[in-house]
Amino acid sequence: MFKNNYGRDNKGNSSPINEGEEYDVKIEDMGRDGDGIAKIEGFIVFVNGAKKGDEVKIKINSVRRNFAFADVVE
Repeated sequence: MFKNNYGRDNKGNSSPINEGEEYDVKIEDMGRDGDGIAKIEGFIVFVNGAKKGDEVKIKINSVRRNFAFADVVE
């Protein structure tokens, strides 16, 4: 994905993260479907299989306009 001068990629997304990147995060809350919720620079990331209070390394697998999905890296 290429970002233009406005911080948006070619899909119109504006996020501080990109697919494939890894981060160390703390799970702050739980989503309605049971996913953990972390924030990276205020950007919401749903983490499959994580629970509130967990400190985990995650890999971003999908970025949307206002949130992203990630899996725990083991």
